[in-house]
Amino acid sequence: MIFEDYFSELQADMVSICLEYVQGKADKIYIYAAFEPRVSGAGCFFSVKGKLVQRHLVNQEIPEVNLDHQIQVLDILMEDLEKLNSICQKSNQPMPTEIKMIYDVKKNSLSANYQYNLILSSESELLALPQDVEDAWFEEIKKQMEDN
Repeated sequence: MIFEDYFSELQADMVSICLEYVQGKADKIYIYAAFEPRVSGAGCFFSVKGKLVQRHLVNQEIPEVNLDHQIQVLDILMEDLEKLNSICQKSNQPMPTEIKMIYDVKKNSLSANYQYNLILSSESELLALPQDVEDAWFEEIKKQMEDN
């Protein structure tokens, strides 16, 4: 396989674990990942029945979701992020410092936005945590949904 295949396969795994968490009942899955020298993190949130829902509240919309599984989801997202970095290093490709993926369940389509500059830290200090940026993205998507 070539670099792009490995990269796509890991992104698909990230989507798959999130889809499994919500038992396939989300309309859209939003995955945030940050990978910088000083800090990294990954998380997800969902659109369910037209409502944006954070992962720790998803059982309010999908009662059968076991919230205890969210730790496993986050662990797998981080493992996949580490694997992405490893593949980038082996392939001599730049590792994105930030990845925002949106998976549309009904259309079976994935869109992703990649950043390569430092978002969370500068050369000398930590400016934000991954969760802070994920929360800001959540609020941005929520506002877009309300405006439509």
